[in-house]
Order: sequence, then C-alpha cells, then structure tokens
Amino acid sequence: MSEQIYIGVDLGGTAIKVGICNEEGQLLHTYEGPTEVEKGADAVVNNIERYVRLILEQSPYDWDQLAGVGAGVAGFTNVRDGIIILAPNIGLKDVHIRSILEQRLGKPVRIDNDANVAALGEAWAGAGKGVGNCVCYTLGTGVGGGIIINGAIYQGFSGMAGELGHMAVVPDLEAIQCGCGKIGCLETVSSATGVIRMAKDAVERGDRTSLAQVENIMAKDVFDAAKAGDEAAIRIVSRAAFYLGKSLAQVSAVLNPQRFIIGGGVSKAGDILFNEVRSVYAKLTPEPLQEGVDIVPAILGNDAGMIGAAGLFLH
Repeated sequence: MSEQIYIGVDLGGTAIKVGICNEEGQLLHTYEGPTEVEKGADAVVNNIERYVRLILEQSPYDWDQLAGVGAGVAGFTNVRDGIIILAPNIGLKDVHIRSILEQRLGKPVRIDNDANVAALGEAWAGAGKGVGNCVCYTLGTGVGGGIIINGAIYQGFSGMAGELGHMAVVPDLEAIQCGCGKIGCLETVSSATGVIRMAKDAVERGDRTSLAQVENIMAKDVFDAAKAGDEAAIRIVSRAAFYLGKSLAQVSAVLNPQRFIIGGGVSKAGDILFNEVRSVYAKLTPEPLQEGVDIVPAILGNDAGMIGAAGLFLH
C-alpha cells in the first residue's frame, strides 16, 4: 500500500500556505499563494481548492494517497460542524468550509483555529514532540494559545478553550482595556502590540531611553534596547515577562502540563525574555507543580500551522 499523506492549510489574511505531511509529521512539500481577500469569500475558498490541487501536481504524490485536508483559520471556528464563524482578517463569515471543500475535493476535511493547529504542530513534530501534555503560547500581534492533552487539542465545550491571551492577569490599577472589551488581559502587556504600547508610553512620559530616537518603534527595537542596557526597555521586557510567567503559573495550577512552548515574534527576544519568565514561574508556582515542567521556545516557526492542520486527522 502506498504511503498516506495529509495536506495542511494555513489560511491567513495575506497568504495561504499549504503543506504535505506524512504520518510522522514530516513536512514533505510546500506551496504558498495569495489569499486575495479583496476578491471576496468565494475567491478565497477557490484559492484553497486550487492550491491543494497545485501542491499535489507539483509533488511526487498521487491524489489517491491523500487521506485528508486540514485547515487552520485565523478566526473563530465551529470545529464540530466545520464552519468559519468569523475570520475578520480574511473576510469570511458563516462559511461552511468543510462541506464546500469536501464536495469539491472528494476528500475529508477538518478545520480549527490557527492557534490550536500551531500548538498541535509543535506538540506533534516540534518542541513538544514526545510530550503528551503541553500548553503553547503564540506571542505576536496578540497572544494566542493552544492546549494539548494526551496528544490531542483540548477544545472546551464550545471550541473556545486556549484563549490564553485573555486571561486577566494585570491588577485593575495597572490594567487597560483589551481589544476583547475586558481589562487586564495578558494580551495587553505580553504581545508585540503591548510591548510597543508600553515603549511609546515611556517615551511620552519623558523617560530617559534610546527608544525616543526610534521613529517607528517595533517590539524588536525594545528587546534590542533592553539587551543593550536601556533601563526603560528592561522594565518593559520585565513587565511583559512577569505577566506571562504569572499566566503560566495559573495554567499550571489548573492543567499541570509537562511543557510550556512559547512561539511567535516576541519569543525571538530569547534569553532576556525566557530567563525572566522562568524565574517568575518558579516564584509563583507551588514546587510540586514545577517538578518535571519546562518552558521552551517553539521551533517550527511558520511551518507549525501547516503541520498542525495536517495533524488534525491523526490527533
């Protein structure tokens, strides 16, 4: 019998990335094309179908070897029924994507949100390989998350589990309103957006900082300044790390995962972030809950979404 393969689709607002994986989670072949959001929902769905067919045509694999297509979507999804409820950056709302693609491709289709599939990718073939219970954070424009229990994504009763960025960790007197409408969310301090906001606040307050010379502050500028000894930048990174470590401690008390995996652009800050997060976690987590637990960076980068989407059929 020929080897079975799975295609994972990472559906983003700018690009659709498609990858072929085997049953071990190895990424065998990739293709990327524009999402073309401006052309409307039908065009986006047409592009998914087209790229799935194209990648197989360009690969050494046959259509009969394709066992299923999984898709990770940057938005709210109804996993059970295969519906994209709302993906604002992609222009999709109430799209029954599973039934549409299954009819067009003649193959089984599964969907989930992008943070969950990225978490599954890391757990299956990345920094969580061989670890059955782990929690993944994605620190980007916002803070996404995914919970893996016994090797499978934990969805919660309505599929909304893993919204780690919306844990209320900042005390009211320090808190600001999050994009979700609540105050004190982790996302307001530990995302790239949060780091940039705190840096701009420091400049506006007149703090002595090299960041005042940066025209368009990015999160990387803040981390670079902190590594160079800039005191204001160090305080910002320390604050972002503190609340991230605090959230890890709270998650540990509930789920007791073996490993925390931290990815996304902010995680590229490296030791200056991770050392502080580990320190805070150790201070705030009871010792029995710390035993055997580690906090590590993600390793799959932009491939995690494709690999995890393909893995929806095996996990």
